[in-house]
Amino acid sequence: MSSVILDSTLTCPLCGNVKTERMPTDACQWFYLCEHCHAMLQPKPGDCCVFCSYGTVPCPPIQEHGKQGGGC
Repeated sequence: MSSVILDSTLTCPLCGNVKTERMPTDACQWFYLCEHCHAMLQPKPGDCCVFCSYGTVPCPPIQEHGKQGGGC
């Protein structure tokens, strides 16, 4: 099994701002404030966190167990 990637680049769907962030390993991140347009991002329906919705890399639990594992 490959190692879990902890950095993911989030892209704001409203303004297109991109920023690489470190994902938490002990909790879901349900909200993310875009530092450019100040939009409060929330997960899309069916996703467990903002990294799964707007990031280049899904959250650590999804990387380890897949969507069937329940997510964060």
